[in-house]
Amino acid sequence: MALRTLNRITKALVAPALALGATIGLASAPAQAAVWSSCDQWGSTTLNGYTLYNDIWGSGAGSQCIWANSGTNWGVWADHPNTGGIKSYPNSKKYVGKTIAALSTLTSTYNVTVPSSGAYNTSYDIWDTGYAHETMLWVNYNGAVGALGTSQGTLTLNGNTWTVYKGNNGANDVFSFLRTSDSTSGTINILPIMRWIANTKGWMSSGATVGDVQFGFEITSSAGGLDFTTNNLTVSSS
Repeated sequence: MALRTLNRITKALVAPALALGATIGLASAPAQAAVWSSCDQWGSTTLNGYTLYNDIWGSGAGSQCIWANSGTNWGVWADHPNTGGIKSYPNSKKYVGKTIAALSTLTSTYNVTVPSSGAYNTSYDIWDTGYAHETMLWVNYNGAVGALGTSQGTLTLNGNTWTVYKGNNGANDVFSFLRTSDSTSGTINILPIMRWIANTKGWMSSGATVGDVQFGFEITSSAGGLDFTTNNLTVSSS
């Protein structure tokens, strides 16, 4: 949810300088020994071109530990109370660094395993380099969660149909695309969405530079401890 923006920007900038923190316990570890793990609030590392963040940013959060075999195969165990408000956004990030107009392709594939209980969304969070615009793509969601702003109707592109929301959190514009049917795996052609925002709607400039493409789990509640796993992720651009 975009209400986290100021905290997220600040912590994203400082997280790489912080210590990686404690190793996760047996109750929350993956089946195989992970290459990296952390229970630190802002635990972060970089693996094969992707940056991972534990990113426990919301108030009233409980415990959360992240593990990774690579930047594209990772997961998180989270035990956040059954209260309102987003508690965290554990994610894997890849930097693009090209303008919308200069990009020829920007695509991603994902495959996740998510719980049937709790309140969360599985989403991309895409930023321009100036952090003036935030584009969220929700591929699945569960429980009491919702997008910021007002509905702009539906959009179908490349086989995916989205309900579109437009809002502002006081710091930046937020464009949220909620898939009308949940999916735990698939391919997202991101560039046509960014072009639709810029060229069709005029909500941002096609000269805006796409910076971070994040993918992860925006968790509101996961009482008792729940596992979220990214089995595979790719982000590619040209």
